[in-house]
Amino acid sequence: MSDKIGVGLIGSQFISTIHAEALRRVADARMVAVMSPTEGHARDFAATYGIPHHFTSLDRLLAMDEVEMVVVGAPNFLHCDITLAAAQAGKHVVMEKPLCMNLAEADRMIDACKRAQVKLMYAEELCFTPKYVRLKALLDEGALGKPVLLKQSEKHDGPHAAHFWDVERSGGGVTMDMGCHAIAFFRWLNGGSPITSVYAQMSTSVHGAKTKGDDNAILILEFVNGVLAVAEESWTKLGGMDDRAEIHGSEGVAYADVLQGNSIQTYSKRGVGYAVEKAGSTVGWSFTMYEEVWNYGFPQELEHFVHCVKHDEPPLLTGEDGKAVLEVVFAAYASAGTGRKVMLPFATDVDKPYKLWKQ
Repeated sequence: MSDKIGVGLIGSQFISTIHAEALRRVADARMVAVMSPTEGHARDFAATYGIPHHFTSLDRLLAMDEVEMVVVGAPNFLHCDITLAAAQAGKHVVMEKPLCMNLAEADRMIDACKRAQVKLMYAEELCFTPKYVRLKALLDEGALGKPVLLKQSEKHDGPHAAHFWDVERSGGGVTMDMGCHAIAFFRWLNGGSPITSVYAQMSTSVHGAKTKGDDNAILILEFVNGVLAVAEESWTKLGGMDDRAEIHGSEGVAYADVLQGNSIQTYSKRGVGYAVEKAGSTVGWSFTMYEEVWNYGFPQELEHFVHCVKHDEPPLLTGEDGKAVLEVVFAAYASAGTGRKVMLPFATDVDKPYKLWKQ
């Protein structure tokens, strides 16, 4: 194995630009190749980031001996097939959220990577976001006492690419897209304590002309250790992105806002920076992030995964974690569909979670 881990990027749109910006800051990584099925996209991406090889064929990227690890930024419905192909080629996989479309796919991905003896790593940047890492440290050191209530909120005015709006390609709406962040975040904060039940309310409040999916959702989770968690997720919030969390404990409370406190209040007629291309319009008033990629923890996340590959160590978040999150997502859609609390473990052979809501 070379001193630096050779990385192949699968995808060339917004999240892959974040991956590339992050990998530039990872000393033990070198970007070897990028792949996009759209003619010209991979070529332009490679030129922008100084990546020596670009392909429209996944097989050609996976055939490169220099590529030891792939970072996947493709639409949800492609996650399983890409992982199976990467595992067969002997490549470690970093998979963007959500892990895949359903629980059967999750099992196939986990099994394929185990058989191939490659790592399947689940990319949840909130577990590496510096403010949230410090928030967890406050809890772990006992400053807040015993946790009682956890809260997380992520809101903007809608996703940046067409496939997010199409539930047949995405699997669901804002709960699938952003609720998965909250679920992984709560599990991490609460030390992996099992989730015992989910209650969810979902609606399509604003974007009914664009999607069959939910654009607003509230999830209430109960854990074995008695902790409650509340997630508020929205695609209908104007004026830029919101991302904040709270811990309420027996001896204290802590609030963390990723955007406030390290941002610049900004008014722009055309929009600002990365967010011009992604979810969350920044036309008008918004909050301009300083070192946005770092503040969201992407370099730290990918540095961790590269370290795990280089030193053969288990990652903080695995395919099994991604499946556990997906199980809660499915349970949440089932709860919203029935109007009842849903108990976990939750088993279903439904292929897309939104079908449990709009039956």
